Amino acid sequence: MRLRDGIILFVCIVLAVGLLIGAGMQLDYINSQRQEMKLISNEPLENAPPSLAFATVAMGAFRGLVVDILWMRADKLKEEGQFFDAKQLAEWITILQPRFASVWEFQAWNMAYNISVAIPATQPEQRWQWVKNGYELLRDDGIRLNPRSISLYRELGRIFQHKIGGVSDDAHKYYKLQLALAMEPLLGPADNPYFDALAEAPVGWREINKDPNAALLINALKSADDAFSKGDEFVSNYLSLRQNSLRFNPAAGKTIDDFRGTEALEKFDIFAKAWQLRKTWKLDPVLMRYLNKTYGPINFSDPNTHLPLDWRHPDSHAIYWAVKGLQIAAKEEDREIEINEVNTDRIVGHSLQNLFRNGKIFIYELSFPASSQDSSQQAGTQIYKEVFLRPDLRIFKPYNDSVLAILKKYKDGGDQGRYESLQNGHRNMLKNAVLSFYQSGHKLQAQQIYNQLRKLYPLDEFKNPAVDGYVKKRFQEELQSIGINDAKEMILMMLRESYYLYAIRDDDASFSSEKMAEEVLNYYMVRHDDPEYRINLPKLPRLRYFALLDFLNDELYPPYLRQTLLSRIRIEKPELFRQLEAEREKLK
Repeated sequence: MRLRDGIILFVCIVLAVGLLIGAGMQLDYINSQRQEMKLISNEPLENAPPSLAFATVAMGAFRGLVVDILWMRADKLKEEGQFFDAKQLAEWITILQPRFASVWEFQAWNMAYNISVAIPATQPEQRWQWVKNGYELLRDDGIRLNPRSISLYRELGRIFQHKIGGVSDDAHKYYKLQLALAMEPLLGPADNPYFDALAEAPVGWREINKDPNAALLINALKSADDAFSKGDEFVSNYLSLRQNSLRFNPAAGKTIDDFRGTEALEKFDIFAKAWQLRKTWKLDPVLMRYLNKTYGPINFSDPNTHLPLDWRHPDSHAIYWAVKGLQIAAKEEDREIEINEVNTDRIVGHSLQNLFRNGKIFIYELSFPASSQDSSQQAGTQIYKEVFLRPDLRIFKPYNDSVLAILKKYKDGGDQGRYESLQNGHRNMLKNAVLSFYQSGHKLQAQQIYNQLRKLYPLDEFKNPAVDGYVKKRFQEELQSIGINDAKEMILMMLRESYYLYAIRDDDASFSSEKMAEEVLNYYMVRHDDPEYRINLPKLPRLRYFALLDFLNDELYPPYLRQTLLSRIRIEKPELFRQLEAEREKLK
């Protein structure tokens, strides 16, 4: 027995040694694969205290313990309001454990929500920088290192939807303006053919250089200005040149003039904008085109045709990142994924609702007397750009179709609690849509939506089959707790109805509708006079002008009716016509 035991022991030792040697021989290959797949997470900390740097190196596999300690400390600092110190600790945690999705969420939220509002509202540019830091951290780093974490996509969408798209921050108008101005140069005519061209544009330099005509333009710009000699900055410099040629050698501007109107310039211009969308904004033009065709506003003359989303709008970005996250969720089976999936679905629905209520962006300039400290302004004035959002009734069908699909998804999945919660949101939105369409003069569409509301949600408040009685009651309820979105919708829609009634020569009803709009505006402003102008509305003449724009661009009204309106105002209401012209000149 002893001899046999010795033999077994010897064989086991030999096998163990052989296995260890075999494993060791695989180590270099495994490490190289981890490196290629970016699974290495032991990068040294920069600018960390010596004790922390030593601990992370010396403890090796126990780095997780260091992370736990740092996380508890960061959370305590956050509760104490020491956001900058908490941010530094969070940065170290992301370096120590870049696959820890929660720390990316915390750090982005801390920057966008806490640190930004710690800066006075009188410095909106600095606030905006921190909001940008927050969403760029998630978009450029967190998602890159955690591409299958739906929670990061959801949080990124929420920053666009709530922080930038909402009204809770005193500087929210500045955020919306900066996002719109940054995106505008990349959107061209922003029609469906343009987005088709973006989606089909070459992805890399090798492809665009294969086009001999484009290559001629590239080489000509390189010869015209040394700024185009750096390949990694070529596109950004080209786009800057197209906006402001004075920043470059005059020969570069002349090169653009020489190629103007050619297929080469048009093709490279599309390539450059698609490149910038992919590289800087991390937006895939192919997915943008898909979202346009799925969620874009409908063409009223052809309800099966979707126009592009307005990608200057923060809610369009929120939809993009939410859909990206949902595409990831469809491939994963995990409870955490399921919990985050419903919240991500909500972002899509809420963003479409926001686009219905605030989807049209209008950017205009305001002039104010310059302060005595500011000697840089001419003629004693300062020019500010302002952004105003208006309802877009064309978004209702995409919203309704999308939410009905989401409801079916959770009903079929047997998730009754979430299904009922989503139903509540859908019901409230339908109630708002009935009011909006009715007050804008589209009573047939309002009745159709009301019929759907009664069919899906047979409650006592909808038992009256006539939409007129329901709207009257709903209007009275809305006035009791009116907010900025409700007030804006009411006023603009009633002014649009006033224009419609005047166009069909129902002058008394037109006057009543306009008078009601004025009373709602006065009622709202008395209750919500905001010295910071965060939730104030423009004065009545400007709202009249915005409503006129919407009426003239509303395809549900026949062209002759719109022309009749303009003719009647010009001839029969010259004072109103002069006021509208004055607003147009101010906002031009």
